[in-house]
Amino acid sequence: MAGTSETGIASGSSPLGPIETIHAPVLLDECVALVTPALDGPDPWVVDCTLGLAGHACAFLKAAPAAHLIGIDRDQEALGLASERMAREGLGDRFVPVHAAFDQLEDILKDRGLKRVSAVFMDLGLSSLQIDERSRGFSYSQDAPLDMRMDPSQSLTAAQILADYSEEDLARIFQDYGEEHHARRIARALAQARQRQPVRTSAQLDRLVDQAVPRAHRAPGNPAKRVFQALRIEVNGELDKLVRTLPQAVARLRVGGRLVVESYHSLEDRSVKRFMASGLQAKLPQGLPVVPQSARPVFLDLTHGARKADADQVAANPRSASVRLRAVEVSRPIPAERIERWREESSQPVYRANMHPSRRR
Repeated sequence: MAGTSETGIASGSSPLGPIETIHAPVLLDECVALVTPALDGPDPWVVDCTLGLAGHACAFLKAAPAAHLIGIDRDQEALGLASERMAREGLGDRFVPVHAAFDQLEDILKDRGLKRVSAVFMDLGLSSLQIDERSRGFSYSQDAPLDMRMDPSQSLTAAQILADYSEEDLARIFQDYGEEHHARRIARALAQARQRQPVRTSAQLDRLVDQAVPRAHRAPGNPAKRVFQALRIEVNGELDKLVRTLPQAVARLRVGGRLVVESYHSLEDRSVKRFMASGLQAKLPQGLPVVPQSARPVFLDLTHGARKADADQVAANPRSASVRLRAVEVSRPIPAERIERWREESSQPVYRANMHPSRRR
């Protein structure tokens, strides 16, 4: 008989079934090929900033038998399931689970006495556990409370945002985080609807957006898709956490270390692309005849832009359709002033949202 975890879930399973079958890691072979060359040196450590159900993490450890892995996740349930999976596959002695947001990366490494690591990996998509577990409210395809918290211990939910934010602030979120062309129209409809009754479920929100967006001006797919994306980003502070984490990651990578990131929508990919480009370019005033050593590029482009899933990969795993995979290698010691500049640039919100007083790290 299978054992049972402290959550009451049978070992190796989630409420949705065996974890190996409910979540197919996106571009797994490509990610392993990009990460593992950095794990050849002495005492290699890799950080999986988005552990989920440990599909990528298990593959990294199997491909690099000398490596250790720190797995970070905001979701305690996912951490428990991932830890059980690691133990079951004989990898538990090389695995360190951490319950935290990934923008706490440097503190996590400091607490464990690690000055440098060999690779940092980020898969920014939602895990199947989050998407398919109805009570999370991430999906517009099934009715559920509007929660959307990756970490259930935080206070802010999507329903609170819809109840508390002004019409103007809702419009800004939908525009900035969802790139929604009908942001003001949808925000107005929500502000009017909540005067009659609170908007608390995904079905209510889906119906309101459907009624608000003119059919003649709709993009393909469900018109609520961008609104749900915007709310999820605001609830979890996803973009601000991402831009804060990227400088932390490269500051802790050894020379030859690699940063590998999978993103799933244009806002994420734009942030990753912009950051990586800043390390692939020389930083100097125009007109200098010679590039000073301190201004030379610090990254080597491993993917030469973004890699995408091919038709066969999308057919096998439809959630890979929107993935963009980018990776760089630290090619020389990064000057302290460049890291400090990146930190300063990442300290301010990239977008105009993030207005709720209960926003948490």
